[in-house]
Parts: sequence; structure tokens; C-alpha cells
Amino acid sequence: MPDDSTLKSINKNNAIKMGPVMQRIILLLTAGAALSLTRKPGAHFRIIKGASKEWKNINHRTLRESIKKLYQSKVIRCIENSDGILMLELTDEGKKRVLQYHPNKMKIKKPIKWDGLWRLVIFDIPECFKRERMALAGMLRRLDFYPLQRSVFIFPYECKNEIDFIVEMFNLHQYVRFLIVKDIDNGLDLRHKFDLK
Repeated sequence: MPDDSTLKSINKNNAIKMGPVMQRIILLLTAGAALSLTRKPGAHFRIIKGASKEWKNINHRTLRESIKKLYQSKVIRCIENSDGILMLELTDEGKKRVLQYHPNKMKIKKPIKWDGLWRLVIFDIPECFKRERMALAGMLRRLDFYPLQRSVFIFPYECKNEIDFIVEMFNLHQYVRFLIVKDIDNGLDLRHKFDLK
């Protein structure tokens, strides 16, 4: 992962909040899922009919808005072919974002002082998505979430952006809920498990 000064530099130069769709665009581009676009009057983008399945799973309006913001913040660039088709690719700064959100390198920053709130991830994922369910649970464990139950995980620090990204990556948004709670009956035990003062 890039160091703190690098991330601050990225955030300062690109005043943009990386939402889950933007993060997913970056991840798909990194994985080589190409997106071809045609330019319309006014420099707006339109997804061509031959776009791959991965791109079609993202709401078109949200995708267009996210691409525009990523382009304006210099995270992606467009390369125009001789036939007028535009291909998107990551810039160097976009590649730094990949390091920040890459699922195998992702880490949740722990603040100096705990804010006293618990973050709960609750999911009820159908059996037909068993692989995705197992991947989600594995990812939560890797990020040091504690399993309260089979499909309920808890963590003491701010992690909404990371969870949004993971849920979007596995396309499980309709099955996963994120809660922030102040009190929980086994709070003392959890504080001990997370070594909270």
C-alpha cells in the first residue's frame, strides 16, 4: 500500500470521494475488463452495446457519472482509436488507488482513539451465491472482523468505504447490511478481544 503521504497527495490533488462504483471501475480496469465508449456531443459518454457483462451489471447512469468524475480527477484516461472508439485505462494515480483498494492488500486504518461505536456487517446470502458468501466472510476475517454469528461480523473502527467496496466487488449489495451501534451486551468481552482501552 502507498504510504500516508502518498495517499494524502492523491486525496489533495483529486478532491473526489471514491464510492463503491468508482472503486469497482478501477478494479475491473485493473483486471483487464475493457470498457469501450463512444463520444456524444458535449463530451458525454455512452456505453456501446458490446460492453462486457461486468460493465452491464453497473447502473448505466451511475457508471457514466463515475467515469466522468474519475476522468476529471485524472484517475483514468481515454485513448481514442482510429475508428473513434474510446478505451479507458488507469493513469499512474489510478494505479495508486488500486493499491489502496486492492482486496488482497486492503487494510483498515485504526485510529489512535476508539470512538466507542461498533460496526456490524450482517448478511443473508442465498445458497446459489455460496462462493461469494464464503469469499465475503473470508475477507471480513482477514480484515480482523470478529464473527458474532455465522453471518454477523463486528469491528470497532470506521470501515464503511471498505465494506461498500467489498460488497460491490462481490455484487452482494441486496444481501448485506451495515450497521453502526453504540451498545452491545457482550461489549466488555469484545473490547478485550480488540484490545480497546
